[in-house]
Amino acid sequence: MPGPETRSPSLPEAEIETASVSSSRPEPRRCDLEEADYPAIVALWERAGLHIRPAGRDSAAAFGQQMAQGQQRIIGLRAGSDLVAVAVLTHDGRKGWINRLAVDPAYRRRGLAARLIAEAERWFVEDQGLQVWAALIEAENAPSRALFDRLGYWQGDVVYVSKRSAEDA
Repeated sequence: MPGPETRSPSLPEAEIETASVSSSRPEPRRCDLEEADYPAIVALWERAGLHIRPAGRDSAAAFGQQMAQGQQRIIGLRAGSDLVAVAVLTHDGRKGWINRLAVDPAYRRRGLAARLIAEAERWFVEDQGLQVWAALIEAENAPSRALFDRLGYWQGDVVYVSKRSAEDA
């Protein structure tokens, strides 16, 4: 199986749109999110079951600092005024990262995560000039692992290690 360097961006736009039109809910529109959207982002992460560190890197102050540094782009999908999907995109100049991808449970299985991933890939390649992008997925998150596999992501045998300045960082 070829490595990620040989993969092209994910689903063609037509497949993404087809996958996401199958419900009676309004079709979500893509948007860029800002610091002012922090409460809606955290509320979505909570609805989606993501682990949040409100006293650490997910605090309002940390979020504001991360946005001010310009090292991330936060993209979302809104159905009316409701935020129903989100992803935090970051890069270090050589590799892009798709972080904190979440979809509201009421909007799952409609292709929304794939739409955000496709936009992330477009941004990494066209706007940032990157050739490699990745995502960290918790081992027990089978739906996310299956999604990234379906979109052509290569799963390596990398062991993630980290060290933190505080327990809740």
